[in-house]
Amino acid sequence: MAQKIREAEGLLRSVPNHGEQILPRDGEKNVLITSALPYCNNVPHLGNIIGSTLSADVFARYNRTRNRRTLYICGTDEYGTASETQAIKEKITPRQLCNKYHSLHVETYKWFDIGFDYFGRTSTPLHTEISQEIYRNLGKNGYLERQTKEQTYCEDCSKFLADRFVEGTCPHCGADDARGDQCDSCSRTLDAIDLINPRCLIDKHHKVVTKESAHMYFRLDEIQPRTEEFVRRSWKEGHWSPNSVINAEGELIDARLKQGLRPSPVTRDLTWGVPVPVDEDDKDGMRGKVLYVWFEACIGYVSITANYSTEWKRWWFDHKNVKLYQFMGKDNVYFHTIFFPSVQIGDGRPWTMLHHINTTEFLNYEGGKFSKSKNRGVFGPAARETEVPVSVWRYYLISTRPETADATFSWAECIAANNNVLLNNFGNFVNRALKFIAANYDGTIPNSGDAPGPFSPNDEADADFISDINTLLKEYIDAMEAVKLRLSLQLVMQVSARGNLYLQSSGLNKALMLENPKRCVQVLARAANLIYLLSVLSHPFMPSTSESILKQLNAPERAVPEVFSNDILAGHKIGKPEHLFKKIDEKMADIWRDKFGGNDNAPPAQPSADATHVAPGMSKRKAQAAKKAAAAKAGPGEQDSVPKSAEVLAWEQQVAEQGQVVRELKAKPKTAETDKEISAAVAVLKKLKAELAGLQKQQA
Repeated sequence: MAQKIREAEGLLRSVPNHGEQILPRDGEKNVLITSALPYCNNVPHLGNIIGSTLSADVFARYNRTRNRRTLYICGTDEYGTASETQAIKEKITPRQLCNKYHSLHVETYKWFDIGFDYFGRTSTPLHTEISQEIYRNLGKNGYLERQTKEQTYCEDCSKFLADRFVEGTCPHCGADDARGDQCDSCSRTLDAIDLINPRCLIDKHHKVVTKESAHMYFRLDEIQPRTEEFVRRSWKEGHWSPNSVINAEGELIDARLKQGLRPSPVTRDLTWGVPVPVDEDDKDGMRGKVLYVWFEACIGYVSITANYSTEWKRWWFDHKNVKLYQFMGKDNVYFHTIFFPSVQIGDGRPWTMLHHINTTEFLNYEGGKFSKSKNRGVFGPAARETEVPVSVWRYYLISTRPETADATFSWAECIAANNNVLLNNFGNFVNRALKFIAANYDGTIPNSGDAPGPFSPNDEADADFISDINTLLKEYIDAMEAVKLRLSLQLVMQVSARGNLYLQSSGLNKALMLENPKRCVQVLARAANLIYLLSVLSHPFMPSTSESILKQLNAPERAVPEVFSNDILAGHKIGKPEHLFKKIDEKMADIWRDKFGGNDNAPPAQPSADATHVAPGMSKRKAQAAKKAAAAKAGPGEQDSVPKSAEVLAWEQQVAEQGQVVRELKAKPKTAETDKEISAAVAVLKKLKAELAGLQKQQA
């Protein structure tokens, strides 16, 4: 089919050739992205996915739509006691266990459309080689010291018991199932030798005693001043998301930093792990021991990159041209902001170090916690059993991403997100415009008279529409550059809502085509170009939906533009329009809640009062405010009598946000400059309110 796409440098996406290795380029912004390496002793649940891999994937896809050299790597964290103990439970070797769960992780992420450039694992020869090299460098630079301490020892197994190989009574709360590293009942961290009545995990009847063992410790206390300097500098340059290390005022608040870092163990008495490198004389007595998993786990990012490319140092030793972004849950912050950067500093080579850390709080499931042991929640490939499309999963998880506080997965709200936002807002706009072109113009973009290139914000007919799209586009780019993923997704839905409003306010129908054919083709051509813009704005969040849009448009992948432009030109032949989303029966919420409720099924979580009416990305606070405002305007008996459309809700949200802008400006000291800003902001607010009123009138 004939394609007529504007020719301009940077308009289309630069897609690497199949098999081409992605390497950084001097003088450009090259983006290296990692997500926390998942343990290889279980399958990930939805909270794990949104907390690291999916969030990182969204940001990686965005950077690719800006035609930046972008490398997204991840892999399974395979060494340590977590794998050893699970292997014992499953009666297989640690290697067999890791092979099994590595495959399950790959399968899960593939289904969720998570597009790693390389997904590796830590149990590789290169990981051993690089980890041992860093360990040796720390020793050469004087940052390792030998300490001898007591630890638990099983006389029947004839070996020391690492933290997860011993359990007993918690000395703090008395729970009888505390592990050697932590008590799940009171959440206190423990030292195995503090357990009362310690028991060997292999056989609880074995005799457990304490015995001295020597280990090597990393002298974090010696590195601390340089680590603090790094944290302050990187936090400021990279605009870290809120976490437990440094606050919004730039004050170091991590308890370990404030109390003073202490030497940290980097070796363990285990067999499944990276062997500690020793000289022939083994003067430190480390032969037969392995590197502590928390020492070598973060090195996995480096070794996985090395397995991807022999030129891995171009990514990891180029802080000037490469920006490192790391995604994880809040429980991993310390190791990525303090411990691993300290290791890099102590190693002495010119490492690419953390630029931006992006953390999430926890995602709970229907009012409780995900629990594999109780089969509660959605784990791994089980999501596909629902037959809910992957785009819906990705949209809902990102729209509820726990960025500043814990969030809760709700089946009712997931279904509402599909039916009220994706179907009625996003999908409706795309389908309505393309179907009209297919039915009335033989699937060919009509000649609107618009010149190729940016639409004029002073356009006689659509100045407001074009200006609104440009404003939303700029806000989207700003939000994505700041890694505010939930806000960015909300802005995508506002763009589609503005498209719906445009079609409605223009009166697109057959009557318009007959009575004012010139205006009709203008509206359709501009709507088609907005759909082309939406194909790239939605790509990071819903890649398969973006692909479907491009197929329906018969258009190539494009890059994110700076302004809204006429890029699909007159005479372009579109593909066959199809619905992007389908309605999900609300009754399925009960069925899925029961299916994934597990053995300890909590009462069904009730959707919020606004669950079926919340605009895309709207916080509960804003949703409640919008609802109160609407209730105040409604007459007695009129409140909530008619469900609001996604377009109305999106516009209400913009009115609420602009109102907040006005309030904040009015709170500033009064000057001639602030008076101008207030006047301009009030004018925007009045305009939004007028548009909202018009939309409400049309839909009444």
